[in-house]
Amino acid sequence: MSTSKRRVNRIVVLGGGFAGVECVQNLEKELGDDPDIEIILVNEDNFMLFTPMLPQVISGMVETRHIVTPIRAVCKKTTFYEGRVKGIEPHAKTVTLWGTADKRGVYIHYDYLVIALGSETNFFGMSDVENNAYELKTLADAATLKNRIIDMLEQAENETDPILRKSMLSFVIAGAGFAGIETAGEIVDLLHDARTEYYHSIKKDDIKVTVLDALPNVLPAFDQNLAKFAKKKIEEHGVEFKLQTAVKGFDGTTVTLKSLSDTNHAEEAIMTKTLVWTAGVTPVNTIKRSMLKTERGKIIVDEYLSVPGSPEIFAIGDCTHFVDPDTNRGMPPTAQIANAQGKIAAKNLIAKIKNRKKEKFTYKDRGQMAIIGKRTGIASIFGMNVSGFWAWAIWRLIYITKIPSWEKRTRIFLDWVIDLFFKRDISRLNLTKDKAEKEFKVLDEVDDMW
Repeated sequence: MSTSKRRVNRIVVLGGGFAGVECVQNLEKELGDDPDIEIILVNEDNFMLFTPMLPQVISGMVETRHIVTPIRAVCKKTTFYEGRVKGIEPHAKTVTLWGTADKRGVYIHYDYLVIALGSETNFFGMSDVENNAYELKTLADAATLKNRIIDMLEQAENETDPILRKSMLSFVIAGAGFAGIETAGEIVDLLHDARTEYYHSIKKDDIKVTVLDALPNVLPAFDQNLAKFAKKKIEEHGVEFKLQTAVKGFDGTTVTLKSLSDTNHAEEAIMTKTLVWTAGVTPVNTIKRSMLKTERGKIIVDEYLSVPGSPEIFAIGDCTHFVDPDTNRGMPPTAQIANAQGKIAAKNLIAKIKNRKKEKFTYKDRGQMAIIGKRTGIASIFGMNVSGFWAWAIWRLIYITKIPSWEKRTRIFLDWVIDLFFKRDISRLNLTKDKAEKEFKVLDEVDDMW
């Protein structure tokens, strides 16, 4: 008597960010208990990072672990692989993961594939900037930048050389979008709070925070009245703006700039030891190396978020080139859009499996929000513009509800309460393992062997 093995459809989702996790959670709701379906999620880290709160990690407003949620805790009916994607083979329907010294590489076959690999920092070919600047894409980036800021305060407090001291207390942020503006607000708050409480030889005017951008306006996604309000408020906190200005290079001590506002493209330099780069993103190299059709490195998808010519593959989030029919332009890389695409991709994948009608992806902007310093923010919600304290309160209320678990929401809320009553923690944590220094015996005499 022979028995035939039951055919199981395997769905593989690449990426554990907003788009990937949202897609998996929606797949689990309908397919999680189906014995004929296997859902697999692959991510480089074993947690989902809530990126909008990275600037608050820099300032110490929120504890590092509180903005991450273990993927196994929110995707309980899914097989999870912690690993970095090496390659995607659409013809063979396989995905390969890199191996390391501690684990073997993995080869995964799929029946349906969802690509949500996000993006990485774009340095526009400037290798010196890439080697010397600080990024803000990962949890490690935020923790490293916080350590750097505190280290510069520590060194400057006792530095007697005025030129060196000035460069230590100069901080430059490249990019005046969401990440750049929110980061600038948190950094300047941390610097001045720490200076007032702990670093008494450093005066307010000694600290210089500069925001650069090639565009003529800050926060281009916002209503210009709100953007101007944000710029004015941050300037009141001590931040200087250099707009229509491009970075030419950074060697670790000097940022070289080029003006875009005049025909001569005049150049200038800022002496600084800390450049924070938030000026752009690009799709990950795995996608660029794949055989999938791309536009500017992003995967081209149709109105159902599936890849033309490969209907079993869907692409969502920052790595996707989806043309908005209303504007005839690609959509920006935001968490809102990633979540919305994750839901529709899951719905259309289920429709494909169960022979249902698929749904076209349409997106209606619900508004934008940004915090710009202590208890101040801007928000554009349902056509209404709000600024100041109430925008800051709305930002907190909405974003805390987006945290995937009640445990993390509670911890973040407590962090915010603690910040109202206690001083900032300026402990500089060394999170890397230092190599042991070798000791060499000093020879008192050398024997003549000749």
